[in-house]
Parts: sequence; C-alpha cells; structure tokens
Amino acid sequence: MGQLITGPTASHGRFLLGHVPCLKAAAAVFSSRRRGKESGRPDGGIGAATRGPPPSSLLYGSTCRIRPHQRHAQNATARAALPSSSSTGSAMATTASSNTFSFALRRLPLDLEGGGSYYSLPALRDPRIDKLPYTIRVLLESAVRNCDEFQITKEDVEKILGWEKTSMKLVDIPLKPSRVLLQDFTGVPILVDLASMRGAMSELGGDPDKINPMVPADLVIDHSVTANVVRSDNAVQTNMELEFERNKERFTFLKWGSSAFHNMLIIPPGLGIVHQVNLEYLARVVFNRNGLFYPDSVLGTDSHTIMINGLGVLGWGVGGIDAEAAMLGQPMSMVLPGVVGFKLNGTLRNGVTATDLVLTVTQMLRKHGVVGKFVDFYGRGMEELALADRATIANMAPEYGATVGFFPVDHITLQYLKITGREDETGYAVPKDLQDRVVKFDFHGQTAELKHGSVLIAAITSCTNTSNPTVMISSGLVAKKAYELGLEVKPWVKTSLAPGSGVVTKYLRRCSYRKWYHLLACSVNSIPEYHVETYYYKFLCLLEIIAAAVLSGNRNFEGRIHPLTQANYLASPPLVIVYALAGTADINFEEEPIGTGKGDRPVFLRDIWPSSEEVSEIVQSNVLVDMFRSTYEVITKGNPMWNQLVVPTAEVYSWDPSSTYIREPPFFKGMTMDPPGPRSINDAYCLLSFGDCVTTDHISPAGSIHKDSLAAKYLVEHGVKPKDFNSYGSRRGNYEAMMRGTFGNIRIVNKLLGCEPGPKTIHIPTGEKLYVYDAAMVSVLTQNDCSEYGTGSSRDWDAKGTMLLGVKSVIAKSFERIHRSNLVGMGVIPLCFKSGEDMESIGLTGHEQYTIHLPSSVHEMRPGQDIVVTTSTGKSFVCTLRFDTEETCYLAASASRKYQAIYCIL
Repeated sequence: MGQLITGPTASHGRFLLGHVPCLKAAAAVFSSRRRGKESGRPDGGIGAATRGPPPSSLLYGSTCRIRPHQRHAQNATARAALPSSSSTGSAMATTASSNTFSFALRRLPLDLEGGGSYYSLPALRDPRIDKLPYTIRVLLESAVRNCDEFQITKEDVEKILGWEKTSMKLVDIPLKPSRVLLQDFTGVPILVDLASMRGAMSELGGDPDKINPMVPADLVIDHSVTANVVRSDNAVQTNMELEFERNKERFTFLKWGSSAFHNMLIIPPGLGIVHQVNLEYLARVVFNRNGLFYPDSVLGTDSHTIMINGLGVLGWGVGGIDAEAAMLGQPMSMVLPGVVGFKLNGTLRNGVTATDLVLTVTQMLRKHGVVGKFVDFYGRGMEELALADRATIANMAPEYGATVGFFPVDHITLQYLKITGREDETGYAVPKDLQDRVVKFDFHGQTAELKHGSVLIAAITSCTNTSNPTVMISSGLVAKKAYELGLEVKPWVKTSLAPGSGVVTKYLRRCSYRKWYHLLACSVNSIPEYHVETYYYKFLCLLEIIAAAVLSGNRNFEGRIHPLTQANYLASPPLVIVYALAGTADINFEEEPIGTGKGDRPVFLRDIWPSSEEVSEIVQSNVLVDMFRSTYEVITKGNPMWNQLVVPTAEVYSWDPSSTYIREPPFFKGMTMDPPGPRSINDAYCLLSFGDCVTTDHISPAGSIHKDSLAAKYLVEHGVKPKDFNSYGSRRGNYEAMMRGTFGNIRIVNKLLGCEPGPKTIHIPTGEKLYVYDAAMVSVLTQNDCSEYGTGSSRDWDAKGTMLLGVKSVIAKSFERIHRSNLVGMGVIPLCFKSGEDMESIGLTGHEQYTIHLPSSVHEMRPGQDIVVTTSTGKSFVCTLRFDTEETCYLAASASRKYQAIYCIL
C-alpha cells in the first residue's frame, strides 16, 4: 500500500529541487515490491547507469541517439521537398547568426545521425537549470532555440530560467511548438480558414501561395465513420463505403488541401484515430529540422493530444484558433506553469488493469489539486509501467485538472520506439435513481425489458484504452471465456469495438480474439457515432427510464454518448464487455452473477476475469514489431476510395455555392489592411443564462443532426434528405449549419426558461420563446452563474458559433482554459465575477440591458484589469478581464466582425 506525502522535494533529487509539491505515491493498486533502480532520473539521465546510451548535453540524457521515425525518411515528397525545408525552415529554427544564444549551439559527432547541431542547455552555464523540472526544460530549450528578440526575447528566456520564483507570479511566456496536430473535425474548419485566407490574399493583390503553415502540421482524418452496420462480418467495409459516400465533399476538399498547402501532411481516412497515430507513428521524440536537432513538442486540437506525454513528448490540447495561430508562426502565449512531482513505487497487483491505476492516480491528483499545473512522474514504479500504461495516465490529465502528465524519456520509451518501427476504484457508479419501474416490449420477436440502469450502449472506443495491448488482450480473453461458458450479450445492447489503430486489429486477429468479439456481437473497426433505435424514444423520454451507456473512453460529459442515455459511465475495455453481458449497470459483481451460462450455471465476474500473468504472456508473444511497420509503411498511400477522388489543383480554392459541407466563412469578408479596433458594447440584451456545468458539449454542435433541429431545417431547404444529414462533426466546414447548432444541446439548462432543458431561450424584450439561433439573429447578450464554463473536449466551434451568433462577451465565475482562449481568439471578451459574487448576490435577472465599459483603445486593456458593467435597472458591478496574456491583438482584429450584439453568460 502507498501513502501520499507532499512538501518540498529537495531530498528527492535534482529533478524537482526547490519548493515544488511532490506526491510520493504508491497507489492502493500497487504492492510494495521493489524492482531495480529508479527510472526517469531527476538529473535528466535515463534509467539506471547500465540502461540505454550514455547521457549527452542535449536536453534529454540520450535522446539525441534516437533515430527519427522511418516515415520521415520515406516521406521525402511529403515533407523534405516542401518549401518549409528551405525558406520556411529558416523561420522555423532560428539560425545561429540571428539567435541571441548562438553560443550554445553545439555540433553532434558525425557518427550520430550523420552529424548535426543542437542547442545545449548546459552551455548556458546557469546553475538554475539543474533545478528545473523536466517539462520546464523543454520550454526553456524551445525559447533558447527560437530567441530572435522579436517574437521571443532574452527576457522570456530569463523568466523560464527563474522558474522557481517566476512560476509563483503567473508570468506569461511564448511557446513555439515543434509541430501542430489536427484531427478531422477541427482540421476541416482550419483548412477552410486557410483557403479563405488565400482568397482574401488574392483579392488584396498578394500571392496566395504565401498562405501556408509555418509550423509542420499533421492532420489525421479520423472522426467520420458511423457504426451504421453492426454485428456483421462486413461491418468495416460497409461503414467505410457509407463514410465516403456521405463525406465526399469534405474528403475532396481535404485532398485538395493536401497538395495545395506546403508543410502539411494529411493522413487519409480509415488508418487510425489521431492520438493513436500520433503515438505510434507521427511523434518524433527528437525533431531533425535541416540538421538541427531539438525535442519534439506538439499542440493539438484534440483533447487526447496529452496522451503523447507518456512518450516523453511535451504536448497538450488547444482550441482550433490557437492551433491555427501556431501553424502560422505565432508563438502561443501561456502562463509559466507550476510543476507537481508524482513519485511511483512498487508494481501493479495481479488482475489490476491500467485503467484501475489511472483512475486511482486521477483521484489522488484531484484531491491534491493540480489545476493548470504540469505533473511530472518519476520513481522506481515507472519501470513497471509499459508505455501504453503511461500514455493512459497521461491522457487523463484533463480529468485530474493538470495541463499535462509527463513521463520523461527512458529505456521503456526507447523500447517502444523500436517496437513501433522507429529505428533505434474503477471509476464506476450505479444510477442514483433505483426505482423499480420495468418496461417490457418486443425486440425483433424477442421479449425484452428496460428498467433504470439497463445498458443500451457498450462501446470499446477508439480512445486511449485501445492503445493499450494489456487491456485489449484482457477484453479479448473476457470475451473468449464468456462465450465458452455460454454467455451472450443482451440483444438490445448496441455494441461496438473501434480500435484507434490498425495494429490492434492485427494482434487481435493473431490471437484469434476477433471472432470472440464478433460472437459476442461486437462490430469490429466501426468508430461509434451512436444512435438509439427509434422505438426506444417513448421508453427513455415519455416513461423517463434512465438507461445506461458504458464506454472505455476517458471523456464523459452530459449528452456525450447519446442524449437519451442519461447514465453514462466509463470503464476499462474488459469491463465494457462484462456490462454488455450483464445488460445492466445495477449489479454487484462480487455477489451477483453476470448471467446464466451452459447448463443453467450462474457465471460470475471471477469466472471470466484473466490473471495478469495470463495477459502478459499473450501480449509478449502476439504484439510484434512487424505489425507496426506493415501498418504505417503505407499510411501516406491512402486507400482506393481516397485515391480515386478527383480534386482541383488551383492555389485558391473554388468554393461551390451549392455545397452543404464546405462553405466560405464570413470571417475574412470585407477585410482591410488596418484593423478598425474595438467597438463599445452598449444596452445589450441577455441571450442565455446558465448555472454550473456548462460544457463544450452543451455549446458546440456535436453528434447527429436531429430531424427537428434548425440545422436539419436548413439542410432540407438545400435539398439534403434526412438520411444524409450526417453529423455536426462532418458539417464543421459549413458555418451555416454550425451556427444553427450552437447551443442546440437538448440537455442544456437555460435559467431564462425557468431551468427548462433544451435549445431554446426567451427573446428579450419581447418575451417570445425562440430557438437560440433565431433569438440571436434579433438581439443578444449573456449571463451565467457557471464555474469552469466550457469544460470538455476542445472545439473551435464552441467559440466560432458563439461569435457568429453575435456574442461579444461572456461573463462567468470561471472558465475552462482552452475555451477561454478560443473565445479570446474570436474576439469574444471573457469576464469573471469577483470572488463570492454571482447573479443572485448582485440581484441580476437576465432581463436587464447591459453596458460593458471597456477602454476606448486595446492598448489600454491589460490582463486581469477591472471592468465595470452597468445595467438598465441601475445595478453596477465589477468583473475581471480574463485576458491572461497579451491577447488584446485578437480583440482589435475581431472588431471588424459583422455582429456586434453581446451574449453575457453570468
């Protein structure tokens, strides 16, 4: 058993010297056995002295010896031949002649990677470096390498060097990531923006070909497949064909972008989920840019980007607006974070999965409080964690509140790079409402019943857990044993298995486990975009049955899985199968059987749960290096359906006015060379008024497009049949559809409606009940008693839709980090109530008119300054301006936007 100890960490080695909180933890799921020496040494070395190559003076002890992924040599046409390797490359990696710290540039021996150079931190000869945590050293190296005294200055480097003192002062620093990672749903709007910029550049008389990413960008088309066909041998092929049929317009546009834009790699659909492809293939660990070596770092538009920290690559999720700015060469301004050390000891107990460990670590970190901080893991227990386990822990950072959960490079990292083909408390609870209501019905000729807690959806999703061979093999063993004992999945449970990587499919096939999944009614390789059969509606809504959904992901917000399944829970992949077999979430596995098997014998969880030794043996013999190589050596070749798409070759995109997938956005219409500056916000009305727990799932359009929604009405008016509505995610390139879906979640609770859930509001001052979009087209402001407003997966449309609805300010108790940044990027002003104040204490109803007294010039606006808000009823209160860094330039540029109404969320 372990204990949690906090306090100064000088005694734990140089890694966390100074007054940094340290969690010396061996979670309850660990035993006390000691194995070898500590991994991830605090001094920057890697593993024990006998492990791995000797340390060098690069940032990491030996990572200069890691060979770049073979892909980067193979894809000469995709990267090396791009202009970024010459002209753009000079902008990416500051040359010695223009860098303040050119004296720190060192050459690599010719026998290492054929020579090259790198910026050596020890060459700075500053004793403070030895006291910096690993993650802060990554930030320091980036600042040193990119120091041009314009975007990044010597003063910025000094702030990072003085981290022990400056991190307590919330100073801001600039960061230029090594690359930007885009997923399908956020990548399409960014590509639409870039195409629109080219059009604007051409209209202004410039060269449109100058509009290109300055920072290397990888876009993985991964979120399109819908599980329309399930429980079928041809589910994969059929769903893929339907995907191309529905998304041809989007795919044609993306394929055009893959050749039109330099410095961008687009991975065709059907080859894996973005964070999995990033972990197994795209991540470099060490970047080699024209012979300059430096640590890989990444900003991604997917909240699961933080999974890459398990590989020793510093990265986290940002909004689409921040990602787009970073792609175009603008440093991301961030607050220099505090760092918490988490020390791991011992090893996992027999039968305990990585998911159990992750949820235990999450609980401990939540209790300690790590919001906005970096968490650096270290200790002997790291040697017991496979890379996939580390990635799983890293991917939960948003759940425990940290920006990243980082594992430094060590021998396990190096082993994973080789394996993947490079060269050298379960968190589950039952529903609160345990009423005895039971509804019996006929399900395709079988008698079925629903009650509170009945499981309708069981999904092993293409999320973090499918990157972990241990839990995937465990789930395969559970399926095999369950089938052999005669158990069956309840027929009304919609099941899906969606590996985020082709490698998973290969090792499951090698183990012959795919057939067990199939026999238990899991459709293999179909990324689920859930729908519940139509006749369930009357049971779930009219009779108020609280049904359950269980999935193996690590994001779980209201309405995320399906708006009609109110009890949505996370579980490890083997437990997902168990709940599908049980058919209910209301079960005690210790005392109650999962079901009845052959010979009417009751079958318990203990009868089908595999041992750790059993799983480990199968993993070792079935997860092979060749599987990774064969999967990714053809990744840029696409697939036949992708290759057959015919696309234009022009530098400027030719917009199709009849398209319902890709439309030119209004953001750059009427753009001039000189921004007009901000305009005042006077006498604005309230659009929406919320309480707590407003997530991006409530704000941003997501999931399927309901037939009664305004987006559906728009599509029908443009000739789209209901069967072809597709999802909001697939329509993100069409601002008209997305505007109509913003704040369209059926679970969102608006206090102006008397806390009635749904996508409508009260139009003030007429008092008419309207859809949010319709009300916003008349007049707008917003108010909101919400803390952590905008929590959830990062989505650029949570801010773009807000801005297009006319919103100019959001007032809340507090904001989620990425959503706040997105709002600022779109020129929407985030304001916070003063501590202890809210709508009720001030006496606001939401029916007043509001005037926000902003400075007359953006140059007078400062992060954190007080802003006075007055109302038509004579109320006056002070808010804090939530520009956390020098972000006022966005407000100046956005003032030319078409809409000037205000949406105040108080």
